[in-house]
Amino acid sequence: MPITQTTTADSVFQLQRANHSSKRKLDDYGDEYGADAGADFAGGDPEVAYAAGFLAGIKREETKNASNSRYRGADARVSSSTPSSSRAAQFRSGSRSGSRLQFFVRMMSRGNTVVMQASPHDTVKSIHERIMVLTGIPVFEQGLTYRGKQLQWENTLQECGVQNDANLHLVGRMRSTEHPQAWQVLENMVSLVFRLCRGEIVHEATKVIKSLITSYMNMAPKVDDATASYFHIFVASNAPSMLVTLYISPYAGNKERGDLFVRHFLNSCRNNMAKPYHAQCASVVLELCSLLMRVGCDDPLYLHCRNTLGSMLESAGCCHVYAGKHGKGGGSILLQDICPFVRELSNRLLRDLELCIQRPNSSGPLQTDVSDFAAFLTPLRKGITQLQAMRGMGLDEKCHEGILLAEEVDYLHLIFIQMLEKMEQCLRSMQEFLSDKLRRDRDVGLTYSGCSQYLSILKELYQISKLYDGAEEKFWKVLMNQRSMLCILVIQYAKRSDDHQWILDHRSVTNFEVRRHLAMLLFPDVKEDYEELHEMLIDRSQLLAESYEYIAQAKPASLHAGLFMEFKNEEATGPGVLREWFLLVCQAIFNPENALFVACPNDCRRFYPNPASKVDPLHLKYFSFAGRVIALALMHKVQVGIVFDRLFFKQLAGKSVTLEDIQAADPYLYSSCKQILQMEADFIDSDALGLTFVREVDELGHRKVVELCSGGKNLVVNSKNREKYVSLLIQNYFETSISEQVSHFAKGFGDILSNSRQQPFFFKSLDLEDLDWMLHGSESTISVEDWKAHTEYNGYKETDCQISWFWEIVGRMPAEQRKILLFFWTSVKYLPVEGFRGLASRLYIYRSMETEDRLPSSHTCFYRLCFPPYSSKAVMQDRLRIITQEHIGCSFGTLNWSLPPFSFVDQRITTCCYHHRQVMEFFGYLIKILGNHIQIVVKPTLHDGMNVGVHWKFEWKKIHVPLGNGFSFHICQTYHGKAVIKNIEMFMEPLLHLEPYRLNPTN
Repeated sequence: MPITQTTTADSVFQLQRANHSSKRKLDDYGDEYGADAGADFAGGDPEVAYAAGFLAGIKREETKNASNSRYRGADARVSSSTPSSSRAAQFRSGSRSGSRLQFFVRMMSRGNTVVMQASPHDTVKSIHERIMVLTGIPVFEQGLTYRGKQLQWENTLQECGVQNDANLHLVGRMRSTEHPQAWQVLENMVSLVFRLCRGEIVHEATKVIKSLITSYMNMAPKVDDATASYFHIFVASNAPSMLVTLYISPYAGNKERGDLFVRHFLNSCRNNMAKPYHAQCASVVLELCSLLMRVGCDDPLYLHCRNTLGSMLESAGCCHVYAGKHGKGGGSILLQDICPFVRELSNRLLRDLELCIQRPNSSGPLQTDVSDFAAFLTPLRKGITQLQAMRGMGLDEKCHEGILLAEEVDYLHLIFIQMLEKMEQCLRSMQEFLSDKLRRDRDVGLTYSGCSQYLSILKELYQISKLYDGAEEKFWKVLMNQRSMLCILVIQYAKRSDDHQWILDHRSVTNFEVRRHLAMLLFPDVKEDYEELHEMLIDRSQLLAESYEYIAQAKPASLHAGLFMEFKNEEATGPGVLREWFLLVCQAIFNPENALFVACPNDCRRFYPNPASKVDPLHLKYFSFAGRVIALALMHKVQVGIVFDRLFFKQLAGKSVTLEDIQAADPYLYSSCKQILQMEADFIDSDALGLTFVREVDELGHRKVVELCSGGKNLVVNSKNREKYVSLLIQNYFETSISEQVSHFAKGFGDILSNSRQQPFFFKSLDLEDLDWMLHGSESTISVEDWKAHTEYNGYKETDCQISWFWEIVGRMPAEQRKILLFFWTSVKYLPVEGFRGLASRLYIYRSMETEDRLPSSHTCFYRLCFPPYSSKAVMQDRLRIITQEHIGCSFGTLNWSLPPFSFVDQRITTCCYHHRQVMEFFGYLIKILGNHIQIVVKPTLHDGMNVGVHWKFEWKKIHVPLGNGFSFHICQTYHGKAVIKNIEMFMEPLLHLEPYRLNPTN
């Protein structure tokens, strides 16, 4: 019977296939190959025989022999052999055990016959594949009949009743006319690959075969049902087997070609097919994976194929519990198809975990193995969940004929038990290693290299634990016992791209550092690239308004890049200035005078939105702005000295407010509600309180009655409904009245996160105390010992007398004076909760080359304090006393000044002034002398330059008043008498006639 002929206009399909064309009649194949074929291919080409043996082995049906090698029940033990797959072991044992059949295949109508041997459990398809290796006839063009019936591919020889010395007949098989062009493409490709497997030299074979694969993928339909049948053609054409045969072929260049073709097909499936069609592609990739597994579980092509299959299964989530319509021949993946890969990967992971226990410096489990393990578990867990649901519905009778094997479910439970035990041992080993390292090196840095994948493995074990009774409790018990190691793993290895909700589902195994770390992962990375920073130039006198314009009007993406902050008329820039801006703008936002937020009566640091904020028509926009600023402060790790009240925090987390949540915000209302709930029932039922379901609201000076529920003014509060009354009252007071404000604040906060939809998760992942520590910082008195331990020296040695004096003086300072010194030094007003260890950098003391009449200076960006080698402790104490005055230490980021002696030389007044208080005193002295002829207004600013003193030089008409001789500024008369210099804005009344004055320096 002739094979159906098809044509195509594409020249790539017009191949010269010599005598091996699969378009020839079956009789033609018989003449060429039948006479050379002997029993078991003994007289044929040894390379063809090798490939034939490989194909025959890997396609043998395994389910009949699986009972001897499958793991049964939770008491089974994982094999300690190499993880090359239990299926391969089943094939080998099946080949050696039991009787062998010998039968005859009449190859052609002219009578040529081949003697073949096979196991009764071999499939009919495996016989077709061996015939294809012999003859080159594609499998899909073959048919085998026995006793007048055509044998089906999926049946075994035993199921077909084939016995010893049976006579089978090879006949032509009419190919399906569905997707005829795809059949033609694959026919051409298989024919070319077959010729390469035989060692033939085919002109431009690599280019043509790759082009054929591309053409086949490009023709794939975009309809689910059609896609499934389309990719079934790829398997039916025996293309996977031929590609793998090419890969293992010993002929020069064939391995590389096979690798190229398989990878090209896999990459096309993964990248060119939309995710909804990955389930259909996965059946072909599964076939390739099953074949390549026999080549070796460490083979690079197999690993790539396995990874592709896992990712496609994970994205498609395809796994059918039952066969039939969606099973055999339907292009879907069965549960038992996935289990061999889960077995292989679990064995590899257990082996690598054992190595971590024995050798702490081992590399540990591979990231690719862990990710593949997770990928294959996704559909497997889904299938088991479906099975459990069916059992719950009383559908157990449908689980028959080994379609879903119960031992697969039990085996996954076994994997969980064994891997959890192994992980517990690994965590203990890790703890011992780090404890020894701490005792030996006094260094808590994590150098336990093998633990990088522990967190990912634990996540998968947690997902498995939810499938089995009691498993989840056992899982959390292990982690609770190893809580400290889990916390180290989270902080060290948790990534932004991962889902960490599973850890927070059981908060008892976490600590503040873990919760903070997971919450901070929701923010984008702060970038240091100055070309991408969001630049702000802000006038201090218009701080809130201009900050609003820069932050509220910006696109969220531009704020993700980081901030570059500068105050107008000031040279200072850098992180120190940015930290100061955060402090100032947060003080302005939460200043009760601005009516945006209300402070709690007994804790002025704790705030919640002001229900009366609507007095400002822009108040909602300012709440969005406030949300952005707070999120930015958290992202930049700046403690701003404010905290949120519990009722505000809970609403940001998407939770309802309860009575206990309002205690700090409104102690009076809290006490009143408590009394109502605790009153005797008879008293409250007597209506002695005269309460109904209403509350009075003050709106812009007018009293307004608001019903708490429909018909509330006629609903009397009694003992039965008082709990509802209290709940509705709290809801109206603290939810309804500020819902818009909270919503806009949350929206602004979410704008700064990497994904704005994660805003509720940010607050859910934290306790209120966690957020307090993140926003406010430490409330403990600054420890001088901690301060000293985190300070380094440049130009000084720790043993120098100046350093000893410095720490002695600091140790005697009151707590508030230490805070001022710290702010002067670093622009950090509130330390992180960890103390100095939580700062972004260590602190530094530099030796300056100035004379000892100079005060200390600081470079807050670099956490650097500079002072000259003072001659005595008394001199140093006096200088430190000056810079730790509140109006000095918190006014300049860099100070460098001397005491201002006045002198008069040749009609010139000379002095050095470095602080606004001295400037004002000196200008007051000038005004006293000059009277109404001059009026000066000074606006001091923060300066954060390096070793730059604040000096001024005046030149005006006949008066020449230079102040200082260092880094100076020059001011001369300007239009309308207004002159602006970096650090000072002055307004002078123009004088037309002003004679020089002689000043007595003693005045």
